[in-house]
Amino acid sequence: MESKAQVSSISMEESSFEIPIELITEILSRLPVKSLLRFRCVSKSWLSLISSPEFAYTHLGIAANSKEYTQHSVILKSCPPDFKLKNCSLSSLLYDSVTEAFDLGYPMKKPRGYVRIMGSVNGLVCLVIEEKYFLLWNPSIRKFKKLPDPRGGDYIMYGFGYDEFHDDYKVVISDRLSYDSLDHVGVRIYSLKSDSWRNIRERWSGKLPSLWGVLLNGKLHWTSLTRSDIVYIDLADEKWGKMKQPCFGKGDFDIWLCMGVLGSDLSLFCNIPKTRADMWVMKEYGVKESWTKMFTVNWSDDPVEYAFCPPFCMSNKGEILFGFGSTFMIYNPKDSSIRYPEVTNRENLVGEKEEAQGLEERLRSGIVFSFGTFLAANSKFVFRSTNS
Repeated sequence: MESKAQVSSISMEESSFEIPIELITEILSRLPVKSLLRFRCVSKSWLSLISSPEFAYTHLGIAANSKEYTQHSVILKSCPPDFKLKNCSLSSLLYDSVTEAFDLGYPMKKPRGYVRIMGSVNGLVCLVIEEKYFLLWNPSIRKFKKLPDPRGGDYIMYGFGYDEFHDDYKVVISDRLSYDSLDHVGVRIYSLKSDSWRNIRERWSGKLPSLWGVLLNGKLHWTSLTRSDIVYIDLADEKWGKMKQPCFGKGDFDIWLCMGVLGSDLSLFCNIPKTRADMWVMKEYGVKESWTKMFTVNWSDDPVEYAFCPPFCMSNKGEILFGFGSTFMIYNPKDSSIRYPEVTNRENLVGEKEEAQGLEERLRSGIVFSFGTFLAANSKFVFRSTNS
């Protein structure tokens, strides 16, 4: 019988075995970005694997489709004059009683410099600094790209999305071309592939749409804050279209609308002041008759505090997370119960004492979802370090 000393003296070459690269890729692609950043120094082969575009897309697909939201974060913006960004775990918001918010450094931060969060797609966040600098930022790998100057101003519409057909990221902005008429606006579209802006002129019939675009099915959507059409732009062919809102009921009563995406469906949160809010979902995209009222939330307190609460996501328990300012609400449609997850270290965040901005701006510029990804780390364009 061999002694323990004899067994332990067997060489590594005799006892080692080779792990298939497919298995390594499967394991690594399910890890958070912070772990992957450390594992790049394990070996040259691991560095090459983790740095490859193929791995980035594999990691992105797994992170984006996770029903537990373990790699998703929520980014919050603070009130003036600080304009800090903080992030917290989406999974913790949904499933824990207390969630901690952490300070998040962002590129080109200046003292008292205004920052907007335009949106997030595939882990990339689009920022607007001081109303003139546009950035694409990957918080997970701390890289960013400053976009060329669009040479505009007085922006009235924003949108950030992904054109899957051309594998391209695009930014859409618009500003007034005439102060005498609000129906004539200039539209500019930025393409990451061409690294340039293009100008388009567009005339709106009726009311101008809301400030923030909502991405779904490769299209950016805008709706007015009251009854009107939903306008959208297809990011693949860059053509505009319209679709109808649902019928909110008979009679002339005030409503405040906020659009979002619930699951894979376009949704509208219809606030009826001092009364309630109805959640509408378009079950079949582009078909007006498919608008369905899913549930109603009756306000027990001042309804202004709850205005413009878009649905952000649905947990695996069927609960729905809403956000307004820095306050979160989780609604259970099964029993109409409401709970408010506690977020620590969230002092002076948007929504608590913000009075200068409008209701929609208070919300939509203050909360955005993102998740860890290596996407854009290998772009042919230079994404600089946040610290550079």
